[in-house]
Amino acid sequence: MNINRVIVLSNSLKAAKRLLACNVKHTGNEGFHRSIKTHSRHLAYAKDLFLGQVNKAEVFPYPEIGKEELEEINQFVAPVERFFNEDVDSQKIDHEAKIPPETLNGLKELGLFGIQVPEDYGGLGLSNTMYARLGEIISLDGSIAVTLAAHQAIGLKGILIAGNEAQKEKYLPKLASGEHIAAFCLTEPGSGSDAASIQTRATLSENGKHYLLNGSKIWISNGGMADVMTVFARTDVVDKDGVKKDKISAFIVERAFGGITSGKPEDKLGIRGSNTCEVSFDNVPVPVENVIGEVGGGFKVAMNILNSGRFSMGSAGAGMIKKLIEMTSEYAATRKQFNKRLSEFGMIQEKFAVMAQNAFVMESMAYLTAGMMDRPGVPDCSLEAAMVKVFSSEGGWICVSEALQVLGGLGYTKNYPYERYLRDCRILLIFEGTNEILRMYIALTGMQYAGKILTGKIKEMKKGNVGVAMGMLGKKLRSSFGGTVDLGLTGKDGVVHPSLADSAKKFEQNVFLFGSTVEGLLYRYGKTIVDEQLILKRVADVLINLYAMTAVLSRASRSISIGLRNHDHEVLLTNTFCNEAYFKNNYLMTQLQKHSPENNDANIKKIAQEILEKRAYICSHPLDRTF
Repeated sequence: MNINRVIVLSNSLKAAKRLLACNVKHTGNEGFHRSIKTHSRHLAYAKDLFLGQVNKAEVFPYPEIGKEELEEINQFVAPVERFFNEDVDSQKIDHEAKIPPETLNGLKELGLFGIQVPEDYGGLGLSNTMYARLGEIISLDGSIAVTLAAHQAIGLKGILIAGNEAQKEKYLPKLASGEHIAAFCLTEPGSGSDAASIQTRATLSENGKHYLLNGSKIWISNGGMADVMTVFARTDVVDKDGVKKDKISAFIVERAFGGITSGKPEDKLGIRGSNTCEVSFDNVPVPVENVIGEVGGGFKVAMNILNSGRFSMGSAGAGMIKKLIEMTSEYAATRKQFNKRLSEFGMIQEKFAVMAQNAFVMESMAYLTAGMMDRPGVPDCSLEAAMVKVFSSEGGWICVSEALQVLGGLGYTKNYPYERYLRDCRILLIFEGTNEILRMYIALTGMQYAGKILTGKIKEMKKGNVGVAMGMLGKKLRSSFGGTVDLGLTGKDGVVHPSLADSAKKFEQNVFLFGSTVEGLLYRYGKTIVDEQLILKRVADVLINLYAMTAVLSRASRSISIGLRNHDHEVLLTNTFCNEAYFKNNYLMTQLQKHSPENNDANIKKIAQEILEKRAYICSHPLDRTF
């Protein structure tokens, strides 16, 4: 083993800084009256899994909300559900590629433009958990969901989490009421996932009172209707040594400042009713007091905004799938072929099991993460939120396809909403961070964390710390000889219900092997791990599965303990998912072992290289001849 490769890891991962610059604490008092942030709080559940450890106090028992808060959210849910059932014509919105003014006004009257804006600034001031619950309903129309998310999950979020009091007082009330619409302007023609490479520039005026903003942004949701925009641009910053540096800053930009032009709305595959366009800035004068946070601190602001909202995709996806199950099961139970109902055929039954399992896992992950985010302090749940986003976007895509398949040709027509759901759902794998980038972030963040811990242990061993040395040796021996793994989830002081004991044991075995696998990868690759994307993809997939297993084990244990209706069905879903995830994880970790015959990475890279060199499929046609 090359120990030095682990020691240099924590410094070597700077090459991945653009992917990892997300561990940023919020600034300013968010002021949610139901979730008062009183002190900073470190949270590292997902990161500890990289060490083969389960910090069970962070995730068991499953988060609960008080009776009063539950009653309050139910009061919000009823009118929102009624509005979406009676007043939202999703087919018309999709066909006309526009949300009618009366629908937007209805959303404003319900307070849905200020869900998480504190009551002091005219919003509803709801917690992350309550936001997730409303997201289940709002997701039933993709165009509306994107419009509202672009407005508050990212558009005004910078003011909320990093703005000063004057900025909040000036902008949040009108944004919360929907009188003003917000947009988030980061992506540019030359910078997609590589957000740090933006070229839009803000130049300080000679009198030092404002910046002149020049550049263009693309794919901006609400870009053609936004009154207030959070815009990211390059600025000159002089550091403490007097050296001028080029850094990104965040600005609050009003359309009323002048010099802003919105392009023609994009003609999109899905979420057609949402407004997406290019926004150009030509010498836009932005007052210096409209800088969000510090000058030069914009990249951190941008990453923190994006990280804070991803968790809600889990509840939104679950809400969509539950609606699809209702619609599709009615058809399957009444449609007959070969003198049998579709619901009697095994392959149709499998589709409903897949949909139910995905919905259960998604909402379990989403509400576990929301509950963690709602705890006192400002916990960093960016890793957990990213995992929810990846799992839910991919699970949603699979489930919509399966639901459409049940209806066959009918599902493919515009007479039914399935094809619209399919088109709307595809964007989920792309926006708020592509799933490829998020997998890199998930894996590298955890590897960096594990590398630092292992470095510390190795240094202690070099100093002669026998306890640390014996601990690492014991772990190695237990791994080598296949000793039993007990991470405290079951037994006398266990936190998992006995009916889930087998699944809990599978989870513990996976976690222990994952810790050993990560350690081996760090020894093997050292700083070069940042370039091993196919390795990192598997690491991320294992971690996502482990977090999903955590969520369902915690949720089902709570449901059994308090006697929730249909908790036996939750047990069935949990055991089924954990069993599948256990074997998937074992296979992924087998592929991660050195010289594994199951690993085809070298062949995959060679195939891709030969194709990309020719810019074409290079095999001869099967009808070609050599004679």
